[in-house]
Amino acid sequence: MSELIGLDECEQLTTKQVHDLYKKYVSRSQVSLMTTFGFGRELVDSAEGAYVTMRDGSRVLDLSGGVGVLNHGHNHPRILAARQRFAQEKRLEVHKAFFSPYLAALSHNVASVLPGDLSISYFPNSGAEANEGAIKMAYKYHGGTRQTILRADISFHGKTLGAGSLTGSSENHFRFPGLPNIEIHPYGDVAAVKEIVERTRKANGDSDVYAVMVEPYSASSLRQWSEEALRELRRLCDLEDIILIFDEVYTGWGKTGNLFYFMRYDWLLPDILTYSKSLGGGKASISGYTAREKLFRKAYDRLADVILHSTTYYGFGEETATAIEAVNIVVEDDFPARARQVEAILTPGLERLRKTHPDVIDRVAGVGSLHGVFLKAGPSLLNLASRLVPGFSGDPHFSTKLITLSVISHLYREHKIMTYYSPNVENPLMVAPTLMVEPADLERFLAALDETLSVGLRRLLTEFVKEKVASRW
Repeated sequence: MSELIGLDECEQLTTKQVHDLYKKYVSRSQVSLMTTFGFGRELVDSAEGAYVTMRDGSRVLDLSGGVGVLNHGHNHPRILAARQRFAQEKRLEVHKAFFSPYLAALSHNVASVLPGDLSISYFPNSGAEANEGAIKMAYKYHGGTRQTILRADISFHGKTLGAGSLTGSSENHFRFPGLPNIEIHPYGDVAAVKEIVERTRKANGDSDVYAVMVEPYSASSLRQWSEEALRELRRLCDLEDIILIFDEVYTGWGKTGNLFYFMRYDWLLPDILTYSKSLGGGKASISGYTAREKLFRKAYDRLADVILHSTTYYGFGEETATAIEAVNIVVEDDFPARARQVEAILTPGLERLRKTHPDVIDRVAGVGSLHGVFLKAGPSLLNLASRLVPGFSGDPHFSTKLITLSVISHLYREHKIMTYYSPNVENPLMVAPTLMVEPADLERFLAALDETLSVGLRRLLTEFVKEKVASRW
C-alpha cells in the first residue's frame, strides 16, 4: 500500500503534483480540459467574497458565481461562524433515531418564505436528487396509474439516470437508460404541451401524464417561459390533475431578482418546487424540494410510506444548520434586491458593448445576476476554428465553444477575471457573479470585456489555440 497523504502534505502539493494525481486517480481528460484555461494551471490559496487569491498572491475576480452555488460569495463570515459553532459544540450530525431541531427549523423557514401551501420539504444533497425525489412524488401521487412525463427540448435537470433522461442539453451527448415514456416539447410552448396531453390520453379518455418538469427561467440558455404561458400551463395541470414541477435549482435564492423566478408572478404556484446550489451558502452540499401539502399528504403521509423515499444524508446536521443561516442571510440582506442592482449595471453595460462591437456580439441576455454574451461566429471564423483544431467534427458546436473559450481565456490571462461558458444550446459566455460583488467590480469587468473584444475574435482565437490548445490536441 502506498504512503497516505496527510492534510498538511496535501496543502503543500505543487500544481504539477496535483495534475499528476488527477491524471492517475481522477481523470486525464479533466486535466486536459481544465488546463485549457489559465485558471486550470494554477492553485488557489484562499477565497473570500467575489475574489479568489492564488498561491502567487494574485487576486482573481470570480464572476462565475460557482455556477449558481455562490450567491453568498466565497466563505461568507456568517456561514463560516454557523458551521464552526456546530462543530465546536459537537452537535449531532446523524438524526435517523432522533428528531432534528435543525431539520424542523429549516422546513419551517422554507415554508415561511414560499407562497401558498408550498410547505412540506425534503432535503437531499444535490439538485439532481431533488428532481429525482420530485418525480417520484408525482408518480406516487397518481398511484402508478399514469406513465407519461413531459420535459422541454432545452432543459437541464441533472445527470443521474432519471434526471438526466429529462435533461435536453448537448452535455448529455451519450444516451443512457432513463425514465420511460418521456415526451418532449419545445421550451416555453404551452400549445405543444396541450397537444401531447391530448395525444397520450388513455383509451378511457383520462390523462396519462403524471408530471410536467419546467424551468421557468433556463439558466443554461437564458430563456424564459412567458407569464401567460406559465399561467396557461398551471390551468391545464389543474384541469388534468397533472403535477407541475418547477426546477429552480440554479435560479433560486435571489439569483434572478426574486427569491425564486416564479414568484415574480402573483399566485402562480407549482405543485413541487426544487432548489439547491446557494441553499448551502457556498459551503454545504444540500438541496431541497417543497411540495404543496395536499400532494404530499396523498403521496406519502401514511405509516407504510414513511421511508418509501429516503437518502443516507437527508437533512444531515451541519448541512441543515448551514442552510438555516444561508436562508436567513438571503432574507435579511435582501438578495433579490442585490441581484436587481447587479442587473441594473450589467444589462445596460452589456447592451452598450453589443452596440460598440456589433460584428462580435450577436446578442446579450439575462436577468438579475445571471447574464450571457452570445458571440458572432460567422462561417469564416468557424472554418478557422476547425482548421486550427481538426478532428472535432463529431461536435457541431465545438468551433463556437472554442471561440467563446478564447475570450474567457483572454479575460483571465490579461485581466484576472474568471467567467465561464454554458455548454447548452448556443454556448454563451456567462457572467453570473456572487451577490456579494461590488459595483466597481462589475464596471471593471465591462471595461475588460470591451478591451478583450477590441482585440478581435480572429486574433483571440488564433492566439488561444497556439498558446494553450494546439500542443495538446
